[in-house]
Amino acid sequence: MTHFLQDILRQPEELQRTIEILTGRNEAGRGAVDAATAAIRTARHVYLTGIGSSWHAALNVSVLFHRRAYPVYFADAAELLTFATFPKDSAMILISRSGKSTEIVQLAAKARRAGVNVIGITNAPEGTLAKEAHIAIVVPVAFDHAISVNTYTTLALAAGMLAHRVIQEGNGSVEEPPSGEAGTREPPLPLSEAHNKEKRQQAAALQMASSEYRGGLQSPPEACEAQRERQGRPPGDGELAESLSRTIAEAGRAIPRWQEQVAASIWLAPHSTTYFLARGPSLGSAYESRLIWEEGVKTPATAMGTGAFRHGPQEIVGEGVRFGVWIDGALMREPDLAVARDLRKLGARVMLIGQKLPDDAGDLVFQLPAIPAEWQFLIDIIPAQLAAERLARLSGVDCDSFRLSSYIVEDQGGLLPQEAGKNEQERSQRTRKRGPRV
Repeated sequence: MTHFLQDILRQPEELQRTIEILTGRNEAGRGAVDAATAAIRTARHVYLTGIGSSWHAALNVSVLFHRRAYPVYFADAAELLTFATFPKDSAMILISRSGKSTEIVQLAAKARRAGVNVIGITNAPEGTLAKEAHIAIVVPVAFDHAISVNTYTTLALAAGMLAHRVIQEGNGSVEEPPSGEAGTREPPLPLSEAHNKEKRQQAAALQMASSEYRGGLQSPPEACEAQRERQGRPPGDGELAESLSRTIAEAGRAIPRWQEQVAASIWLAPHSTTYFLARGPSLGSAYESRLIWEEGVKTPATAMGTGAFRHGPQEIVGEGVRFGVWIDGALMREPDLAVARDLRKLGARVMLIGQKLPDDAGDLVFQLPAIPAEWQFLIDIIPAQLAAERLARLSGVDCDSFRLSSYIVEDQGGLLPQEAGKNEQERSQRTRKRGPRV
């Protein structure tokens, strides 16, 4: 058994443990999520970022914010590091399994210098991100052997739980108490006065949550509980945790069936051209699958939105091209099933992943257990991971080692470690010869 497969098989257990860490009242993770929630809701600008598989996790989670009218700036960490300037009244959610990747470390420092409230979501308590972030949500799992498996899904879960808490609390203000008769509200304040009031409320909530987090208190802030009661909103966390826990258990039980499907499928073909298509909360799964194909199967692949594929890239469709298509649990199902049908008519082979799919809709159809549509990303990567591991073995390549990539990218420049180090040494020597700049 490959290490990659071992990591895949322990995934349901790690996800269950992560839910307990983030939602249990006696766990430190709950306090960190509370503090991060308040910090995000005090900010006028929110950035959501990562790099590599962590960026794919952020891509999935961005939909949770956007569908609830809570916009976030979403960009790759390397792009933000090089090309962005941040306003002070901002919060940044940085996702990184190790917390040591060079772009993440530099971006966290840049954001702090700009006065940005840095929220780190990481698997490594000893990493730079966990130490340097204003608030760190740490999900301590056993690191994967090579390809990011458990680190990817547990970070996506942690970021998703944070997004869920933020959007549950409301859209951008800490307190929205009803007033007047019959549930009506008072006339809106002038913009400047309303903004000042909002900021005072947000600052109070942030101070309370942050002090409780730093002080080691584990229960949610009493103010948040009272707020939910005033607005008649259920806490939500417990129900969501219970629902996700049931689904993850069902997904774990489905893995042997998925493995049988993979073993018998004609969809897997070494050295084939492969496209991954998805929408919304599964788009990150498509991108992550592309990365797994590159890292594990050592073969080129590409990923994009299903809608974007229909605007030109469809010209590549032909006999034998492989497509992996994720079908959303609620939106654009029929149009995307029509895409799958047409791909097959044009000679392509199609793998489908989704809920309640027609069994004959693709050459390889993975049926997912019931899960809220916007959380489907949590489990819909597992069939693709299994397919990648099987294809690597069929292709005669080692999915448990990297030829060129380092496990953690801690420097910039070049692809070969010795070349990157040589370039850095040459730059240092040139700097010493020139002397300091004035």
